[in-house]
Amino acid sequence: MHPFQHFLPAGFDQVAADTWANGERIVIQPVFFDLVPDLPAALTDLAALRQGLARMAAAQGGALIEADVVPVGGQPALRQVIKVKLPNQPHGQAFLGSYIAPKATCSAVLRVQAAEGGTTGQREALVMAEIGPANYFRPHPYGPDGEGGLPSHVADDPAYDARFPQHPLTRVRQVLTQLAQQVELHPGFAALPPFTP
Repeated sequence: MHPFQHFLPAGFDQVAADTWANGERIVIQPVFFDLVPDLPAALTDLAALRQGLARMAAAQGGALIEADVVPVGGQPALRQVIKVKLPNQPHGQAFLGSYIAPKATCSAVLRVQAAEGGTTGQREALVMAEIGPANYFRPHPYGPDGEGGLPSHVADDPAYDARFPQHPLTRVRQVLTQLAQQVELHPGFAALPPFTP
């Protein structure tokens, strides 16, 4: 059993074991891993954590968009957002947000996922048309180890979320924010020894 409590926003219905979705096809999955976390660094070393996570995402063909350490249910947790190509499709991306609460020998992960549907790439095309290709692509914010997967570009910036309120990246960020305000962790899990890499 996962240790998350009060993690479901309004409008989500259970569609499978430990899987909930809403009418926008946003999916929430709480997962418990009874394994030592595979995080590349401690939560207290944010620079090394970001660089290692960026390298891991790029190696899998995706890209780390952002990573921060924030409180969730009174515990420090990694908040990350990753983009990946839609499997078996020529175009489109899925956006995967998560909170990872690591402990010495286990971890709790709360995932939020949303994918592009219909016409894909509109957010990216409109932003590129406005600022031009020369200003659109940028070095990965967490260093060269994030290169090799999907490209880093300006359209992923949170500043554009208000202009694209229904975009899956925007919606993943919104649901993550909502979850952070309401999620609680089971006291037994919260009391476990902390993660040290």
